[in-house]
Amino acid sequence: MKVLVLGAGKMGLAIVFDLARSSRVESLTLGDADGQRAEEVAKKVGGGKTSSLSIDVRDQNQVIDLMRGYDVTVSAVTLYHNDSLVKAAVEARTNFCDLGGSDSIVTRQKALDEVAKKADITIVPNCGLAPGMANVVAVHGMKLFEKVSELYIRVGGLPQHPTPPFNYQGLFSVEGLLKEYTERAKVLREGKLEYVEPLTGIEAIEFPEPSNSLEAFYTSGGASLLPELLRGKVNSLDYKTIRYTGHAEKMKTLLDIGFASTDSVRIRDQSISPRESFGELLKMKLSSGDKDIVLMRVIIQGIKAGKKAKVVFTMIDRFDDHSSLTAMMRTTAFPTSIIAQMIGGGEIMAKGVHTPEECVPAEIFMEGLRRRGIFIEENWN
Repeated sequence: MKVLVLGAGKMGLAIVFDLARSSRVESLTLGDADGQRAEEVAKKVGGGKTSSLSIDVRDQNQVIDLMRGYDVTVSAVTLYHNDSLVKAAVEARTNFCDLGGSDSIVTRQKALDEVAKKADITIVPNCGLAPGMANVVAVHGMKLFEKVSELYIRVGGLPQHPTPPFNYQGLFSVEGLLKEYTERAKVLREGKLEYVEPLTGIEAIEFPEPSNSLEAFYTSGGASLLPELLRGKVNSLDYKTIRYTGHAEKMKTLLDIGFASTDSVRIRDQSISPRESFGELLKMKLSSGDKDIVLMRVIIQGIKAGKKAKVVFTMIDRFDDHSSLTAMMRTTAFPTSIIAQMIGGGEIMAKGVHTPEECVPAEIFMEGLRRRGIFIEENWN
């Protein structure tokens, strides 16, 4: 298959790294607004079968022309471009997947389901970690029960050696982080869809590693469309982000006094956006360069074989010294690469727009993760 990857940042690099090592991928092209960066990444991890080019994804006609001729296009650019990229994929009649992360964008993408079907293509948004891998595992686990009452997802990327004040490092874009921390989260309570404030609902959570105390709290986007999809099928459902204990309180204090506000503040003769300046400060403060660890836990309770049962899926992934890929890159980019290959290889046959939990065969997907050293444990009690 021929694959086009848009975006040569951290996730684009890791996607190319994985695709280039697949015997299923015959040729691979990496495009980025910075043509030099794309060339450097292609040479570094492209395995000798990756070409590069400069492309401005805001130029719709240029993108459509580029997409033609590829079996699958993978978006690893800023999520705000995914609206136009899906439309370009429909026009070019090219299969498409992206990392996702925005409920509103995914909702608009889903609205293109019929036109995508008419174009005879498959579009899969939200292919990363959460939403993405966690959602596939959740729906897979539900199928093991006759009836499900509760479903809880806990995911987080952390430095292995935390440093104050936030005990966190920038594992993905600061803009995405602030979006998670400022937009309300969707949950199901007594089967009804509700919205809760981010950085609330703090609970203690334990993992074998790291040994430091951890907390989990509501953030937006992680469950994506699962609450709507499972409304009427699950009584309680929520998603929480994992951090070191105390992180949520510190961030909430700063956000409560307006550090994430987009309203400009006039200081002397200049107008400054608190969100923009806070974002720049976070980029400097969170760039510690420490090796990371990614944690995931999916907890499902319900009725199995006529009795109450509970299953817990757990994943712990660490920075890979051999490839120098972070755990966040591995657990976000590798699932996306696997899904892109499943689309191009015919394992995902559904046409139209579908999120991973709706169309990805879980067993094949998780076997693909295992081959890449990402293991998900399944424990019943």
